[in-house]
Amino acid sequence: MYNMVRILMGTILEIGAGERPLASITTIFETKVRQQAGITVPAHALCLEEVYYD
Repeated sequence: MYNMVRILMGTILEIGAGERPLASITTIFETKVRQQAGITVPAHALCLEEVYYD
């Protein structure tokens, strides 16, 4: 999905700010409706530092 990490971060920031409940993450993943997710944050401060694989 285009901008997926930016959308996830926007949603997580809204949860942290108390603007949406934590359970909304589950709803977003189950319904796959983009309009239910949070804002798309700017890319200028995002950096992937590590990836773990099982």
